[in-house]
Amino acid sequence: MLEDLDDNTLDGIASIACGGGDYPVYRSTNDIRKLLTQAKWNDVPPHDGTTSRKDWLAKQLRSRRNTAGAIDAVVLRLVDPREYIARNEPLAAAEVSTLLNTLLTAEGFEISHHHGKPTIRPYKPTEDDGDDPTDTTLHVAMADIVSDRSLAAVLDQRLTEARICRRHGAYTSAVIMLGSLLEGILLDAVATRLPNDTTRLDNWTLDNLIKTARQHRWIQSDRHDFGHLLRQYRNLVHPRAEIRRGDAPDAHTLNMCWPVISATLNDLAATAP
Repeated sequence: MLEDLDDNTLDGIASIACGGGDYPVYRSTNDIRKLLTQAKWNDVPPHDGTTSRKDWLAKQLRSRRNTAGAIDAVVLRLVDPREYIARNEPLAAAEVSTLLNTLLTAEGFEISHHHGKPTIRPYKPTEDDGDDPTDTTLHVAMADIVSDRSLAAVLDQRLTEARICRRHGAYTSAVIMLGSLLEGILLDAVATRLPNDTTRLDNWTLDNLIKTARQHRWIQSDRHDFGHLLRQYRNLVHPRAEIRRGDAPDAHTLNMCWPVISATLNDLAATAP
């Protein structure tokens, strides 16, 4: 599927794979060759040391353009959580997925996750992409993350209703709906991933759910931080809370809250057991 990627895109993939600097995971030359082997490449040549790791890997990627699925396999290995288990970096797969999607969407593709397994598919912009440039692209379906099918349907409907509220300027309602959605997806994550701690699910608060998700590294630290802000705005369901705050949410407030949901869903997909 990815055989016709632009040379600059392949350079970008090579930079992400090599890591270091602004990229989450550094790989030595031996690590890179192991990555290619794990991607089922045969006859990987040694790095002769005459070029940088990045240039060498980019050259290897170009050399496999005529091998169907070879580049796809490397990209999928880069976002496979198993690649980061030994490094104790369970969230690295989600970070790398975000970086790679920045490159791939320009080529008409994106990385998605289905029941925790990464796949490559044609890029599907959401109906809101043109209306909200700050919206973080969602690369998973609700049913792929939420194990309880009835709950997944309810949460999917709430996501739809939040979009309707945004479209019609009901920003307070949209923010409250997003907070409810965050609670639902994290509650399911706790029920699925910590079955011994869920004897009384009704006693879990959104505050505890967010903290637990971060403690177990299901979500990145910024999702944790901004999730607590969304939790505060979710409390505007109580009218006096809005009076105490003094300002009602507007379009800009919603544009800051919305990516928290998309990023949290993407993280939960990438860290699925």
